[in-house]
Amino acid sequence: MTVTVVGIDGAGLPAGAAEALGSARLVVGARRNLNAHAPEQARTLELEPLESALGALSALAGAETGVVLVDGDPGFFGVLRSLRDRGIRCSVLPAASAVAKLMAHIGRPWEDVPVAVPGEQDLPRVINLCRARPAVLVLTAPDAGPAQLASGLAGWRRTLLVGEDVGGPDEKFTPVDPAEAATRTWAANSVVLCTNQANEQGPRSWLSGGERLPDSWGLSEDEFSHRDGDITPAEVRAVALAELAPRPGTLVWDVGAGSGSVAVECARMGSATVAVESDEAQVVRLVTNAAGHGVDVRVEEGEAPKSLRELPKPDAVFVGGGGADVVTACAHAGASRVVIELTELERVGPTRDALRAAGYEVRGVQLAASRLVELDDGGSKLEPAAAVVVVSGRRKEP
Repeated sequence: MTVTVVGIDGAGLPAGAAEALGSARLVVGARRNLNAHAPEQARTLELEPLESALGALSALAGAETGVVLVDGDPGFFGVLRSLRDRGIRCSVLPAASAVAKLMAHIGRPWEDVPVAVPGEQDLPRVINLCRARPAVLVLTAPDAGPAQLASGLAGWRRTLLVGEDVGGPDEKFTPVDPAEAATRTWAANSVVLCTNQANEQGPRSWLSGGERLPDSWGLSEDEFSHRDGDITPAEVRAVALAELAPRPGTLVWDVGAGSGSVAVECARMGSATVAVESDEAQVVRLVTNAAGHGVDVRVEEGEAPKSLRELPKPDAVFVGGGGADVVTACAHAGASRVVIELTELERVGPTRDALRAAGYEVRGVQLAASRLVELDDGGSKLEPAAAVVVVSGRRKEP
């Protein structure tokens, strides 16, 4: 038994599809595709519910053949995976995917653009990806459409291009800002380009999706604009990054961000980041550092904890400045991980207690690094830096 999976993109059936349909015992697909392409002699079955369709295809016996009609490329976040999971042998005749058609519509190359498909639990991760990356393509789902996506982008400078019924008779492409997109009703299974550079193309990439991982972290203080000595040391930053675990699909707060070195490093690792800072001069440095490292950091200028109240829920929080009230607020923000940098030993106990009271497992480490310094005579010496305590909390699993 062999099933032929045929992609349809509105430009006619691919070569070989007519022959496969002519001999098919069973044709499965969306009703509009069945009405347009299924031969009269074949039994037809709608693709949804998927489990019923897979069962009928699995039941084909001997020389009986089936055809599955789908929009676009069946192997690109399509039905091909489900068919193979059921052990169904497939021959595939693909067509252009909806994302390829949307990008062709605006004439922009897209090898640098990641493609996300929000499943039942994935919408927050997709929103964070859109917050972090300059351009993201999203194949929407019934409960994760353009409106739901747009509602999570308040505070980020983004534009959406929504493609509806791409490749179909009602194809339409609509540029819209997130605030308006969140209030509108959109066609099911739309495709969305979320971008902060609507009229620009991204950098050339050797890797599809353009995932740019940093070649180093725990960067030298010299790589940031900062007020003399007022920056999280590189060694402390490296430990903090290990505890924060920044990565694509997550959101990190950097509270009391100063020059923003932690926020910038998290953004370089793919996280969406919000830096909270009340000092106007430091905010200028923060913006400069983010631009210099080519990352998008959302800056909230204001005093914590008040400035934290309207921020989206984080996955991780770094606290580089602020008193006990800031630590308490961050401990109750709902993050999986909280990391706090302390220079005063008397604050370690209260910080630990605040994290424990919020349901975190707590650990800490004192970091006292000594750096190699070159002397004028060609020799070297070790120069100790001030000790810092890093207290970290991880959310206890239920």
